[in-house]
Amino acid sequence: MLKKIPVFEQAHIALSIETLNSSKPKAFYQGGNYMTPASNTKLLTFLAAIQYFDSLPVLYFQKQDSIMNFKATGYPLLFHPFYPDPKLDSFFKQNYHWRYHAPKSELNPQGSGWSWDDYFYYYAAENSPFPIYGNTTQMIGGQDNPQLLPKAFEHQLVKDTLIKKFYRKSDQNRFYYNPQNLSETDTLYRPFITSDSLFVRLLKQHIKRPVVYNKYPSKEPNWETLYSDQEASLYKALLQNSDNGIAEALLTMISQKTFGEMSIKKTIDTLKTQWDSWLPDPIEWVDGSGVSRYNMITPRTLIAVLKKIHNKVGLETIKDYFPKSNISGTLKDYQLTEVYAKTGTLRHNHNLSGYWISSKGRVFVFSIMVNHFTQPTSEIRKGISQLLKQFQKKLK
Repeated sequence: MLKKIPVFEQAHIALSIETLNSSKPKAFYQGGNYMTPASNTKLLTFLAAIQYFDSLPVLYFQKQDSIMNFKATGYPLLFHPFYPDPKLDSFFKQNYHWRYHAPKSELNPQGSGWSWDDYFYYYAAENSPFPIYGNTTQMIGGQDNPQLLPKAFEHQLVKDTLIKKFYRKSDQNRFYYNPQNLSETDTLYRPFITSDSLFVRLLKQHIKRPVVYNKYPSKEPNWETLYSDQEASLYKALLQNSDNGIAEALLTMISQKTFGEMSIKKTIDTLKTQWDSWLPDPIEWVDGSGVSRYNMITPRTLIAVLKKIHNKVGLETIKDYFPKSNISGTLKDYQLTEVYAKTGTLRHNHNLSGYWISSKGRVFVFSIMVNHFTQPTSEIRKGISQLLKQFQKKLK
């Protein structure tokens, strides 16, 4: 079957397909080989999140007369440009003097193994203890007077007719735009360099109330926890939109809950130990999103992860959260029947792992990983679709 799909000729391919309730593969080709998973890594992050959280903690808070003390959990939806959280917005509309308590953090702004020149793309927004605006700026087009949000950065916006459209320097929050290449309909996003002090300044400007930064609190308050009602929105952002900032934040939240500090490395090391008894192969895992090229995993291990996800949340939740072929998220361009799956794409790598429901109602779990190709990803996508259609005909 693989030999009949020319686009796969010079690629590295590994795959495994099983029924939901059997560990014996229905199809297996180099399924024990290590591959670069890209955003298939988010399947691990999703499994970790649903195992650790019944409800997602938004922040810790304690009221003290006219002062509201608060502390980050890593939750990423504060004033987010794509995924609003009205409950969190309302929380910060209360009439208090606000005091931000910095959590203990070992976070790196960008993950190990991320491409150095991706820093100004939305998908490489920095990780931080309390993300705000998705840790990105938003420029709304207009040749004469483009609008930059949040407004705190407006004085850092510079006209430059030598760039394409909208650019940020690697070492500072200075933004450049080319009015000749902008249209009124453009809305462009660029990450900003994060810090706790900048977070406090942005929050103060947004809520128009005093906010102070308590960097070295002498004594922790007795915290209460504000919980999210945006679980479905957040998990769909992770799986359907493949949002990298959401993925990194989820591992940060697990770390804060488990260790009282923020360390993605510590979270991953703990998860690998906890999962060791059921993982078919050890995993090379360094970030929550899959942006890193240091991640490596086998198809049969992704099958095991997908089965654990099904055991935890069930098929109906999978149908709700995962992209659906022909319809939603990153599977819109896959012309397949009843497939719910996660794509994973880096340059020269494309993977598809998830579930399909046969015409007889049987649930199959699959992982098809194609690495180190030079053909356009769109052609690889067609090849994977062709392969899956053949499997769907044979495996009913």
